[in-house]
Amino acid sequence: MFNKSNQTKPTLDTNRIPKHIAIIMDGNGRWAQKRHLPRIAGHRQGMETVKTITKAASKLGVQVLTLYAFSTENWKRPTDEVSFLMSLPVKFFDNFVPELIENNVQVKVMGVIDQLPTQTQRAVHRAIADTSQCTGMILNFALNYGSRLDIRMAVQQIGSEVKSGQIEPDKIDDQMITDHLMTNFLGKLSDPDLLIRTSGEERVSNFLLWQIAYSELVFTNVLWPDFNEQTLTNMILTYQHRDRRYGGLKTSK
Repeated sequence: MFNKSNQTKPTLDTNRIPKHIAIIMDGNGRWAQKRHLPRIAGHRQGMETVKTITKAASKLGVQVLTLYAFSTENWKRPTDEVSFLMSLPVKFFDNFVPELIENNVQVKVMGVIDQLPTQTQRAVHRAIADTSQCTGMILNFALNYGSRLDIRMAVQQIGSEVKSGQIEPDKIDDQMITDHLMTNFLGKLSDPDLLIRTSGEERVSNFLLWQIAYSELVFTNVLWPDFNEQTLTNMILTYQHRDRRYGGLKTSK
């Protein structure tokens, strides 16, 4: 008789951990609805998941974790929900920054920050400053971020530089565009190796459209508040079983 206990569980290849993981954190509202709770309860639990996954990713050796926290389209949500979402960074950073420092994690935030409420801006800038000396994983929040806006702003800036004579049009290449995007501070790590979306939706929702050109995309039905260290491990295992050729072919040995 076949004994399931004799099965060998797949283990992570520690030499092939994705350097940059980006996550579209989806399903907070549905998590709350399933429990007959207000949507804000899902967002609150989702922030606890952020803490769990940040520490798990750092422990695994991930170098950059980019989380889609609030999109430029999220302003369309009900006013009370938006207000709550804007208050979350204040509460989150106030109690989590000491742990981030303890784990040598540096906070970065990309997006149109100056359009956020003053209190949210202060919390963001304080977290960035307080963790600036950390040299481990970068925890990068996409806050008031939209990829089409990101690309449009980059094109406008490049256009301005062409107009002023700083650059020639025929010198515009992929690297120049990359260098003008909001992820430029990540250097060679600006493009995610792995993009994860939770809650069963299979779209990228205006997130890092340029940067994910060759990212591995993994979708899971797990709602973000239920996402845990084992789920992250499973997503990385899926990534490690992918054949990444970047448009080319692997040569046979």
